[in-house]
Amino acid sequence: MRAHLSVAYRVASSILFFLFYRAGAVPKTCHPHAENIVRATGRHLPAKFSSGPAAPEISPADAARRHQDVIAVEAQVERHGRHLRRLERKARRRLQAENGTAPALSASVSDDGDDTTDDVGTPFSFFVAHNSTMTCTEDAHAFPFMEKIKGVNLGSWMVLEPWITPGLFYQFIGGHEKNTAQDMWTFCEVLGPEEGNRQLRNHWATWVTEEIIRSLSEDMGINSVRLPVGDWMYVPYGPYQGCTDGALEFVDRLLEWCEKYSISVLLDVHAQKGSQNGFDNSGQAMEVRWTSKINAYPAGLVTFEHWNQRTASWLGKFSRELFAVPEVDHGNIAHSLKVIEEIVRLYRYSSVIYGVEPVNEPWEWSPMEVLKSFYWEGYLIVKRDAPKWKFVMHDSFRFDVNIWKGFMDGCPERVLDTHIYQAWLSPASRISFYNNACSWKEPINEMEKAFGPVFVGEWSLATDNCAMWLNGFNDNLSGFPMLPCKYMPCRASYIKGNVNGTQPGVPLSKNQPLPGPYGTGVSGPSWGMCPTGRDWLKEHSANVQNGTDWILAPPAAPNGRDASNEVMTNLARKKINTFFGIGHGFYFWNFRTELEEPHWDYMEAVRRGWIPAGTFNTPKVTTACRREDEGSFTCQLNRYAETETIKGAVSYCLSVEKEDQEWLGNVSDSTLRKKAPDIINMFWKKHRLNGATCDFGGIAYLVEDKEISDDEFDDSYETEYENRERNPAFYLFYSFMPFLLGLIIATLGFILFMKTNKRFNVKVRSMSIFKKARNHSVFTGRNSLLGASYMPKLIEDPDAEEDAREEERLLLLKVVFPEN
Repeated sequence: MRAHLSVAYRVASSILFFLFYRAGAVPKTCHPHAENIVRATGRHLPAKFSSGPAAPEISPADAARRHQDVIAVEAQVERHGRHLRRLERKARRRLQAENGTAPALSASVSDDGDDTTDDVGTPFSFFVAHNSTMTCTEDAHAFPFMEKIKGVNLGSWMVLEPWITPGLFYQFIGGHEKNTAQDMWTFCEVLGPEEGNRQLRNHWATWVTEEIIRSLSEDMGINSVRLPVGDWMYVPYGPYQGCTDGALEFVDRLLEWCEKYSISVLLDVHAQKGSQNGFDNSGQAMEVRWTSKINAYPAGLVTFEHWNQRTASWLGKFSRELFAVPEVDHGNIAHSLKVIEEIVRLYRYSSVIYGVEPVNEPWEWSPMEVLKSFYWEGYLIVKRDAPKWKFVMHDSFRFDVNIWKGFMDGCPERVLDTHIYQAWLSPASRISFYNNACSWKEPINEMEKAFGPVFVGEWSLATDNCAMWLNGFNDNLSGFPMLPCKYMPCRASYIKGNVNGTQPGVPLSKNQPLPGPYGTGVSGPSWGMCPTGRDWLKEHSANVQNGTDWILAPPAAPNGRDASNEVMTNLARKKINTFFGIGHGFYFWNFRTELEEPHWDYMEAVRRGWIPAGTFNTPKVTTACRREDEGSFTCQLNRYAETETIKGAVSYCLSVEKEDQEWLGNVSDSTLRKKAPDIINMFWKKHRLNGATCDFGGIAYLVEDKEISDDEFDDSYETEYENRERNPAFYLFYSFMPFLLGLIIATLGFILFMKTNKRFNVKVRSMSIFKKARNHSVFTGRNSLLGASYMPKLIEDPDAEEDAREEERLLLLKVVFPEN
C-alpha cells in the first residue's frame, strides 16, 4: 500500500508539471530540476503527451503572467501532494496497527507542513529527513562541494556597523540620549524613515559598487561573497519600516554583478529581531543604559553603559540569575523562519546564490537545543524549495565536537561556520600569534570528521583591539585596548558629496578633542586623528626569541624599525594555510574599511602584498606552517612573572589534566618556579593543536627549540633569527665596519689631494718621514699614485743639516749650564 501510494503521488505530480511545461506555461528555469522531470516523465507518457511543437517566444508581460500561473500550478500540485501523503500515512499507520508494530509517534513539521514520524522519514528531492532525530538518510550526493571558498564579507552595507563605516555616524558625535545612534535600529529611530532612507540610499550606492565586485573577482581571485542582511529587509518591523525601503533593489543589483563576474553569494542573516547577541552588528546593541544624570561634574557630561549588562533576547529573555533562557520566545523564532521562507521565495531561481546562513553569531548563552531545533526547521524550509543551496550554521561561539557531532548527520549541503579572531587575544610575540593561527588545523580537521564541512566565515589579520569603535560607538570593552594605539589622520569619508545630497557630520571636525557621549571604554576621534592598529617592530638581536619589543615600544614604529609588512605577510600565509588548506575555505572580514585599517581590509591587504592576489598554491603558503606543525617550539616561563599568576596558571593546567593540586597550597616560591616551566610547557605541547596558546595570563612566551633545514621553506622572518647561526668573528667585523669605512674614505681623499693640490703635496713631502724620498717618482712621476709630473721637486740645502745639529747642541748647553 505504502509503495503504491508513494508511486501514485510522484507520478501525479510529475504528470501535472509535465503538462504545463509542454504547454509553455512553465519556463525551463522556473524549477531547478525541470529538465530532469521532463526527461523522466517523457519516457512514461503516451506519444500524444510526449511530443509537440516548441514553445513560442513570449513577451516580458506574458512571461510575468505565466510566472504567476506557474506559482498557482505549483500550489495546486502541492495541495494534491499533501492529500496523497496524508492517505499514505493513514494507510501506513493502519497497517502498523494491524501488525502490532506501530511505534510511538513524534510529531514534527515536514516539507508539506504536516506531522510525520521518524521511522521512515520525510522524502525530499535528494534525501530523506528524520524529524525526531534531526538526521537524514539516502543522501544522493547530488551537489557535492567542488570548490573551496575564497571569499570576503560585504560588511556594513545592509547592516550598519559604526566601526566599519564611521562616516554615517559622525553626525551623532556630541549628542545625547535622544539624538544619538549607535546601531542600525537607533540609526533609523533617531533619523526617522525619510532622512534615514535618504542617507542609506546614498550609502548603498557607494559602499559596494560594480568596480569593487569586478576587482575582487578579476584582480584578487575571490569566488564568493558573504552578504550580511537584516531580517527587516524581508519581514519589516519597528523603525526599519520605511527607513530601509529599496534595500532589496540594491541586493538584486549585486546579484547581477556577481553573476557577471562569476562570484557566488552567501546570504547571511546578520541581524535578528530581539538581537541574537547584543552586539551592534546584530542591528541593536541591547541594554544600553544612559547614566548622564548621575554626573554632577563636569557639567553636561553625557555617558552610557553597555558591556556591563549586554544581553540578547532573540530566543527569549536571558536571566542573569539563572544564566539561562527560562522561557523561549516562539514569536521571534516564527518570525525568523518566515524570513527564511521569504529569502527562499525571492532567490530560489537565482543562479548565483551559494546558500543561506539563517543567523549570525548567536551568543554563547543561547539554549543549544532550541538553536538546533531552529536550524533543523530552517534547513527543511530551504531544502523544500532550494535543494541546491548550502545551509550554513554558526557554531554559537562553541566550536566543540561534543556539541555538533551527529547533529543533522547524513544531511546534504550543510556547513558549520566558525569565526576565528586574534584581535581580542592578550599581547604576545609574533611566534605566539603564528602558532595560534596554525594550531586551528587540528580542531577544524576533527570537526570535519565528526560533523562535516567547516569553513571560517570571519577572520582578519588584526592582533590588537585598536580599530576605532571596534567595540561600539564611542565605547570599548573594559580593559581594551590592552596596549596604546597608533593615531593617524582620519581618512576622508567615502560618502561625502553623494548622489542625493551631502552627508551630515562629514567631513569630520579637526578642531575638537575626544567628543561624547562617552561609554565605559575609550575609542574615538580626537583633533582629526583616529586610532588604528599598532605597528609591529623589528626585534632587537638580544630579544629575537622573546619577540616582545613591540609591546613595550611606542605604537608607531621608529624609522627603519617597522616590521608590520613582514609579520602580517607571514601571519596571512599561516592563516590561509590553515583555513583554506584544511577546511572548506573562508570569508575574510571585511572586504574594505572606511578608515585605514589594513588588518581588517582585504583589498588593502592585497595591495600591500600581505595576502596573495592570485593562487594560494605556492610554496610560501603551502609550507607556511611547517615549523608549527612539527612543534619546534617551547613554551617558556617569563622569569619576571609574579608568583600568584604562575600558581594560577599551574592550577589551571593541573585541573584540566585532573592531577593533584594539594602541593600548591604551601609550595615555596623557588620550588614553584622550578616545577612550573615543565608543567606549562607540557600542557601547551599536549593541547596546542586544540587551540591552546602559550600565554597563561602573560607569564609565558614561545621560543624555538630546534632548527629545521628545508630549502623550500622560504619564510622571510628567518632573516631575523639568522644571527644565531653566525660566528662571533662576524659580530667583531660588523662592529669595526664604520672604522674601516672611514679609513677607506680618508685614504681616497688623501690620494686625491696629493695628485691635485701642489701646496698640499709639497707640505706632505716636506715632512721628516719623507726626507729620503721627497723627490721620488711616486710623488712626481706621470702615472704616480701620490702625485703628478707637474709637482715641483724639493731642493736640498747642504748646510741645513749641519745648522740643525748646531742648534741642538746650543740648546743642550743652555739646559745643562743655565748660568753661562
